[in-house]
Amino acid sequence: MDFGFSQKSLDLQERLKAFMNKYVYPNEKIHHEQIKASGNPHHHAEIVDVLKEKAKEEGLWNLFLPDTNYGAGLTNLEYAPMAEIMGRVIWASEVFNCSAPDTGNMEILTQFGTEEQKETWLKPLLEGKIRSAFSMTEPDIASSDATNIQMYIRRDGDEYVVNGRKWFISGAARERCKLLITMGKTDPLNPEKHHQQSMVIIPVNTPGVTIKRAIPVFGNVGNEGHCEIIYEDARVPITNILGEEGGGFAIAQARLGPGRIHHCMRSIGAAQRALEMMCQRATRRVAFGKALAEQGVVQDWIAQSRVEIEMTRLLTLKAAWMMDTVGKKAAQDEIAMIKIIAPELHTTVLNRAIQLFGAAGVSDDFPLAEQWVYGRTLHLADGPDEVHKRSLARSCLRQWGNIK
Repeated sequence: MDFGFSQKSLDLQERLKAFMNKYVYPNEKIHHEQIKASGNPHHHAEIVDVLKEKAKEEGLWNLFLPDTNYGAGLTNLEYAPMAEIMGRVIWASEVFNCSAPDTGNMEILTQFGTEEQKETWLKPLLEGKIRSAFSMTEPDIASSDATNIQMYIRRDGDEYVVNGRKWFISGAARERCKLLITMGKTDPLNPEKHHQQSMVIIPVNTPGVTIKRAIPVFGNVGNEGHCEIIYEDARVPITNILGEEGGGFAIAQARLGPGRIHHCMRSIGAAQRALEMMCQRATRRVAFGKALAEQGVVQDWIAQSRVEIEMTRLLTLKAAWMMDTVGKKAAQDEIAMIKIIAPELHTTVLNRAIQLFGAAGVSDDFPLAEQWVYGRTLHLADGPDEVHKRSLARSCLRQWGNIK
């Protein structure tokens, strides 16, 4: 078991850290101000485009994609620490064209897309000219079980007709979001329930597609937007099918494996930065005659956070290493474990940092509150904690009995 990073990965990490120090951290306030000044919470901050050009110039672009025809050719293990570095600032991943949900969409377009689909959609995504969304979750069913999906995709001659309602579709509120990779049932009567679903590419401007609202999360409307979308007799050519009919569930599973590594490493980055901010604050603030750093409870928070970050980081790196060496199926228990522990780490460490910062911690003057909100959503994104615990427990129990 070797978690050592290649020289290529180490070099990229150093270049990425230098870029963050020089360009991203100094512009956090500007990013916030540009969105606020626009009056539109989903405004694309102009500073992002400026930094994207610099990232391209420095070769820090599409680092997530292992396919060397399109991306940097890094393994999951090689990319993992870079996702951690980007995760220290919520919007930083977009600067390097490594933000969700685009990363997952680009991965499945690379794997399952036709040449026409790659030219039309993958190419502008790789160039950072457009954004995308992954349209799966529905309000009327438990979407943690994707076989429940009710959206109906009916074939009518040379077209698919799409009807249904989706919600919490991240990224769909952005003006640059041009396509929705949408999952629905093309064969709802198929006795093989995992072969009922398909995925189709639906341009956002398709007649019959209505982005009804961006759903507030903890009272805040995020920049990316978590949208409710109505599909009413939306028609697309049959050439918009991704992969093959009945292959939607398998494509979804292929998409989620690497994406969970990315999410978890970004959470570790957020927690690591929060710990550093705690240490800095604790050594500079004085209460009741001594620095906060000398308070026993503060020392406990810092020690616990350090241990939990290192444990989660090592487990996530192990999952990434296993995906690279034995494949996603063999690593499914490790993937479940990191998806359980990383959101918990994210919210726990951020919660301690907020408490240490006092009232300032819940303000917009520091990134802690926004990061906590993001971390809390990760307890639900890509499947709620309980689903991953169920999967992991059943895997353990199969060793002792006939558990399906």
